[in-house]
Amino acid sequence: MNAYLDIHPEVKAALDAGKPVVALESTIISHGMPWPQNAETALQVEQIVRDNGAVPATIAIIKGRLKVGLSKEEIEYLGQAGQNVIKTSRRDIPFIVASGKDGATTVASTMILAAMAGIRVFATGGIGGVHRGAEETFDVSADLQELAHTNVAVICAGAKSILDIGLTREYLETHGVPVVGYQTATLPAFYTRESDFSVDYQLDTPQQIADALKAKWALNLSGGVVIANPIPEQFAMDRSKIDQAISNALAEMDEKGIGGKDSTPFLLAKVAEITGGDSLKANIQLVFNNARLAAQIAASM
Repeated sequence: MNAYLDIHPEVKAALDAGKPVVALESTIISHGMPWPQNAETALQVEQIVRDNGAVPATIAIIKGRLKVGLSKEEIEYLGQAGQNVIKTSRRDIPFIVASGKDGATTVASTMILAAMAGIRVFATGGIGGVHRGAEETFDVSADLQELAHTNVAVICAGAKSILDIGLTREYLETHGVPVVGYQTATLPAFYTRESDFSVDYQLDTPQQIADALKAKWALNLSGGVVIANPIPEQFAMDRSKIDQAISNALAEMDEKGIGGKDSTPFLLAKVAEITGGDSLKANIQLVFNNARLAAQIAASM
């Protein structure tokens, strides 16, 4: 076992017994919404995983320790610390561990820690991807490289709609990452159920997805899988409204010279402000929906 890794006793017992476990990220706690809504939402997501037959393993770095599975107190600690917690991707992990600091895991780093612990199913909101204007900035999320290499299935509501979804789709294809639509042939775009892009395969039950994942990894075809799960219809946002909000947020981001790992939190916060909080409500509901499906897939595996 990795000397830096702490697996919560409940999670370890489930893994040892071959029971279903679902990984959950922590950036949504520290950077996704304000206290106390962030901790309340994270605890609700854990309960949804339990209600659907799996054990939740929220992942973070606390005081330099890699944590797979958090206590209620640890979730509240991250929620109260908020943006003082370092947003942590692959490149950041060793420095946060060595300095004994706190880190909130992104999709990429959550996948890494989940794989270390032997967890194959992970629920999040949306994956990172190729940013708009990347042909000039080369701004591509580390999430995509992690999906190319790390054996974890990521259940999400598609790529965040603040991104260039077409280029993100091309990047995933180049690196052999399958994009599966759950009960949809169209790639969802986070706040909305549809985009202008298709998925590689439509699968309609958690068991079908579990069977495909088992076959992929049994064949030693390394890398992750994107399971795109559209936001429930009653919570989806109007596409023209969200596109306009994103366009306005991107213009302001350019004016302020914001880039790198600060860009996504800025854009999501700005879109929430422009939409009067509607996008944040949608974000929470799609995470609930993804946690539900992830637990069902894990149980089917």
